[in-house]
Amino acid sequence: MDRPVALVTAPFRGPGLDRLGEVADVVLDPWIDHSPMRLYNVEQLAERIDGEGASIVVCEADVCAGPVFDRALLAVGSTRGDPTNVDIPAATAAGIPVLHAPGRNADGVAELTLALMLAASRHLLPADVDVRRGDVFKDGTIPYQRFRAWEINGRVAGLVGLGAVGRAFRWRLEGLGMRVLAYDPYAEDANASLDEVLAQADVVSLHAAVTPETAGMIGAAQFDQMKHGVVFVNAAREVLHDRAALTAALQSGKVAAAGLDHFTGEMLPADDPLIALPNVVLTPHIGGATYNTEENHSRMIADDVVRLLAGETPAHIANPEVLE
Repeated sequence: MDRPVALVTAPFRGPGLDRLGEVADVVLDPWIDHSPMRLYNVEQLAERIDGEGASIVVCEADVCAGPVFDRALLAVGSTRGDPTNVDIPAATAAGIPVLHAPGRNADGVAELTLALMLAASRHLLPADVDVRRGDVFKDGTIPYQRFRAWEINGRVAGLVGLGAVGRAFRWRLEGLGMRVLAYDPYAEDANASLDEVLAQADVVSLHAAVTPETAGMIGAAQFDQMKHGVVFVNAAREVLHDRAALTAALQSGKVAAAGLDHFTGEMLPADDPLIALPNVVLTPHIGGATYNTEENHSRMIADDVVRLLAGETPAHIANPEVLE
C-alpha cells in the first residue's frame, strides 16, 4: 500500500511532526507562516488537496466543508480543541473521520490568565505608562501611593467553569497561596455555587464554554453581587459577560481592575469606553498563542492518525460513528 500524503495547513511541529512523517508523506504549509495571512476557501483547499494527491488533511484556520468532502479522504484533522472549522455533518455523511485536539492550549491560556490577573491587580500598565512618559512623580504623589495593591497570597479566587483551562489555572493559583472556589454544574470537583463565587471571591475568572446557558451569564446583577474592589478576568469568550455592565463596574470602582483577552468579532472598537480606562488590561485573543500549544496539537493529531491507519480507534474523534 502506498504511503498516504498528509496536507498540513496548520502549524505543526516537534515530535508530532516526526510521528506523522513516520506514516505519511507530509506536505507542510502552515497558514500562520504566510504574510500577509493566507486562508484557503473551500474550493481552493479542495484544489490544493487534488494538487498534492492528499488523502489526509490537517487544518486549523482553513474551513473544511463542501467540495473538500467530495475527495477520498482517510481523515481530516482539526488542530482546534473544538473543530468548529470543519463541517462535521458533511464529513460524517461522507464517512470521513474528523480528529481534533481538546485541551491543546489549556496551559497557555491558564498562563495568560494569570498574567492578566497580576497585571491588572498590580496596576502594571499605568505604572509602565508613567515610566515611559517620565511622569513618575505626578500630582504631588509618588508611585508607592498610586499603585498600592493587595497581594494575592491568602486571597480568594473564584472560577466560573472548570474545564481543562479552569483546572490548569486552579493549580497555579493554589501554588501562589490563593484559596480557590470553583463553580461548574458539570464538574464533580467544583466546590461552590455561582452565588458563592461571586460573593466571596477577590478575583473572578471566567472559563466556561459558550452555550445558550452561559452566554451573558455575567451581567449587571452579577457584578453587583461581587465584592467591592474585585478583579475580573475573562480569557475565554467575551460573550460570557456583558461589556457595558463591566465598563460601568470599572468606572464606578465596583470592579477595581480587569483583564480581557477576547472581544466579540475579535476586535474592540477604537472608540469603546474600555480603551480609555487605565484599570483594564486588553489583549487580542492570544491565550493559546504558544509554541507548546502547537506541539500539543501536533502530537495529539499525529497519534490519532497513527491509530486510525492501524485500525484502532482515535482518542479524539468528533464523529466516532463513521468507524462503526
